[in-house]
Amino acid sequence: MNILVCVKQVPDTETKIKVAGSSIDTNGIKWILNPYDEFAVEEALKIKAAKPEMQVYVMSVGPKARVVEALRTALAMGSDEAVVVDAPDTLDNLTVAKAIAGAAKKIGSFGLYLTGKAAIDDNNFSVGQMVAELLDIPHATSITKADYTQNGALLEREVEGGTKEILEVDFPAMITTNKGLNNPRYASLPGIMKAKKKTIQELTLADVGVDANSVKVKYTNFELPSERPPVQMISGDAQEQANKLAELLRQEAKVI
Repeated sequence: MNILVCVKQVPDTETKIKVAGSSIDTNGIKWILNPYDEFAVEEALKIKAAKPEMQVYVMSVGPKARVVEALRTALAMGSDEAVVVDAPDTLDNLTVAKAIAGAAKKIGSFGLYLTGKAAIDDNNFSVGQMVAELLDIPHATSITKADYTQNGALLEREVEGGTKEILEVDFPAMITTNKGLNNPRYASLPGIMKAKKKTIQELTLADVGVDANSVKVKYTNFELPSERPPVQMISGDAQEQANKLAELLRQEAKVI
């Protein structure tokens, strides 16, 4: 059973985002491997450690000149093979899922598919589920604990109120990973050096049967939130402060 890990390259959380019409200005952005996808890579490597005969593939969809760096991070962590589907970064989630599913069918047979529960840039929580639907396999999302058997997995995730939900899936299956599942390893220096020399398989959207013009969801305009007004300090005794606060809430904030 080979494992396919789907990863995304995202802006570092410390990067200051600048809006450029219907997208963001990518100049000067530091790009990183999506943190939730790091849990997915680590989980695949843990499984491989118990069964060395397995192969761990990592895949990303996006501009190949850029996203290969995220793939090399996953290779440096210990993944065996990497695949990039060269595509513009304006694809919607369904088109990305179609590209992943098409590429997965093209490059091999997989018993387990892993990806992060969400990407920290768009936070849509949907690509993993879409891939599972397109491949006609079961899926389980936001997993924080996993035990594997020969033919499936017993999984746990947190739901509202701290309650734990237990799920059981048969392979092949898609699992999306959440914080708490494991502690992703750092790439070692030898791993980084080996990753630089590895060949990354390149595919196009046409290779995986996807039309870039099939995008259904298009962003028309991005705007940064307006700056918050400065804080107003209210003086006086408790009664005066209460009266002034009520007046401000009614006349300026207009919330009452």
